Amino acid sequence: MPTAQLSVYFFLQAAVILLVCRLVGKLAQRMGQPQVVGEMIAGVTLGPSLLGWMFPGLQAALFPAQTLDTLYVFAQVGVGLYMFLVGTEFRGDHFRSRIRGAFSVSIAGIVVPFALAFLITPWLVGVPNLFSDNVRISDASLFLGAAIAITAFPMLARIIHERGLTGSPLGTLALTAGAVDDAAAWCILAVVLASFGGSWDSAWLAIGGGIAYAVFMLTIGRRLLRRLADAVRPDAPLSATMLAVVLILFCLSAWLMDAIGVHAVFGGFLLGACMPKGALVEKFREMLQPFVVVFFLPMFFTFSGLKTHLGMVFEPQLMLAAIAILVASFAGKGLACWAAARMAGESPRDAQAIGALMNARGLMELILINIGLQAGVIKEGLFSILVLMAIVTTLMATPLFNWIMRRRGVDAAVATSPGTG
Repeated sequence: MPTAQLSVYFFLQAAVILLVCRLVGKLAQRMGQPQVVGEMIAGVTLGPSLLGWMFPGLQAALFPAQTLDTLYVFAQVGVGLYMFLVGTEFRGDHFRSRIRGAFSVSIAGIVVPFALAFLITPWLVGVPNLFSDNVRISDASLFLGAAIAITAFPMLARIIHERGLTGSPLGTLALTAGAVDDAAAWCILAVVLASFGGSWDSAWLAIGGGIAYAVFMLTIGRRLLRRLADAVRPDAPLSATMLAVVLILFCLSAWLMDAIGVHAVFGGFLLGACMPKGALVEKFREMLQPFVVVFFLPMFFTFSGLKTHLGMVFEPQLMLAAIAILVASFAGKGLACWAAARMAGESPRDAQAIGALMNARGLMELILINIGLQAGVIKEGLFSILVLMAIVTTLMATPLFNWIMRRRGVDAAVATSPGTG
């Protein structure tokens, strides 16, 4: 396909993606769900699971294979910037204030998913179209454990903020446990990506380089970023030069993580987490977040949906695998975190609320499994199962949390917004 033709397709695809995601997102809001849930579902409907099933000619004409590389680039830029924005909202004070109380919940949310993954993966690697043919059982188990252990941290933070629970014991405990679990899952995913393929030279480069960059950013990098932030006046708009400097740093950070064999999203998140809180971060989020959320992220959802074949899940072998993974996901996250919270002395309803919030996967799951599919660790069958798991667990989170809070005598109306999870 000629290069000029790619832009013709891209603009049409972008218009369709934005329209469908807005419509389905608004429908989800009317049903009491966050906008992101509707956009996740919209991405799947534009793929072979619905549009391609009902109108295969139309779907193939709208998303020809030659155009998917362009869509992929925009999706990766969007999800990298989104992870940067997530990083800017990462608060270390949550760890310091409730780390002891959250320790048992965090450990349960990590240990139980990985234990279940190591239990069922030896069987799953023998099921066709789940894992790569040359993947080691240890790598497959670690990847599945990370996929089960991941939490929709941004959506969890948004729900807690909108309910006015940010400084409460429940809110602080959930945020701390979710942040620790996600950090552990991303670190283990980095190890899997580094070791996959058996080349330990590249593995040590990725692991060692990632650790060295993290140490640099948390020490020298943070001090340099503080000088940058001090140059921004709270009473003045963010200059175009400062916006360009931050975007340059984001691109370099994402490039470095990709270059050493980890992934760009790690670079974006780490840079965001090291940015000092204040006027620079607030103004940057104000300028960029709406465009990233409204324009870029729907492309990521659609790119994921184009690789999702839910019809495959109904094949006998894959259906049995899907049931096992869904059961392991609910038991390994929701039930395990609920039980750990009860053992830590939380009230029955607070423990239920923590379990409901921690069980949601949301966008974080889609990012993780897209990385696994791109790296060749998993195949489209497992990718589709994990997309289904992400949607189901995210759909459950808000109504279940509302129901628990209503029983507690708190107003259950959660203000929905176009934020993502």
